[in-house]
Amino acid sequence: MSKGLTLRILTPEGPAFEGGVEAVFVPGTAGRFEILPGHAPIVSSLTQGELKWREAGELRGFAVRSGALMLKDNELTVCAEPER
Repeated sequence: MSKGLTLRILTPEGPAFEGGVEAVFVPGTAGRFEILPGHAPIVSSLTQGELKWREAGELRGFAVRSGALMLKDNELTVCAEPER
């Protein structure tokens, strides 16, 4: 059984979120996609939209203008320019 994901959202102003999540929904430049625990390593760019994640059964979100992410070993780091 795979462990959950750790999501870390970094912005130019500093960290915006860090914690364990069940799933992440990404506004990728090639289209929206979902990351679940055990997902293969990935690097992707982000487009304007809402990065969403499920945490303790609740859906949360963070509006982004652009950015990039990297996933390795269930550690997802998102570097994002927040939407203002």
